[in-house]
Amino acid sequence: MEIQEIKIKSTIDGSEEPSLFDCPPGDKRPLLVGLHSWSFGRENSVKKMLQPCRDRGWALLLPEFRGPNLADNPRAPQACGSRLARQDIVDAVEHICAQHPIDRGKIMLAGGSGGGHMALMMAAYAPQLWRAVDAWVPITDLSAWHRERATGNYVAGMEACCGGAPGASPEVDAEYRDRSPLSHVEALREVNLALHHGRYDQSVPYTHSWRLIQAMQAIGAPRFFFEIFNGRIRNRPCRTRLPAIDY
Repeated sequence: MEIQEIKIKSTIDGSEEPSLFDCPPGDKRPLLVGLHSWSFGRENSVKKMLQPCRDRGWALLLPEFRGPNLADNPRAPQACGSRLARQDIVDAVEHICAQHPIDRGKIMLAGGSGGGHMALMMAAYAPQLWRAVDAWVPITDLSAWHRERATGNYVAGMEACCGGAPGASPEVDAEYRDRSPLSHVEALREVNLALHHGRYDQSVPYTHSWRLIQAMQAIGAPRFFFEIFNGRIRNRPCRTRLPAIDY
């Protein structure tokens, strides 16, 4: 399945950032913004999202937002929910809306695992953009996930992105907090949010979603859906599907 690659200039640092984009002919198309998972880049969601979007007549945007959250990513500090990464997604959406017949009232955001983490970060960063946000098995607290994972590529990636392990310095701790959706609950209050997590997920414990939902309930967030399912997928903790939302 072919999809167009485009470059969009960051409004923060001026860098040319890649995205993948597909748009069917016609006027005022809904747009799905699909976010790649923790260890991969923008190509990660093509097979899962491109054909379903074409079947529905939706446009699809797959931004890179500074690449995977891995230690071997030379731009790791710019990845993993940094302000640069967040703004890359806003810049990409604004560029697409300016250049193509997108219905701005029907822009949806979806991602799983690391993409679920970033979907929640973006829901808080630009809540006015999204008709709906669909997050699957997201990491909501990076410091907690660092403790839970203990060793391995995920831990090395977090430390590369945030500047060290939690507790290394006040500056590092601030990075972990700012890049964790659980720190941005107030901004999620008015978002149409669907959250899904596997009870037996071995990569991201379902308690990440559970703590976020409890925090949202505590502030009286009026519009969210929460699902716990029993699924477990080794090494691939999420099977993102397009949300069942009728536009």
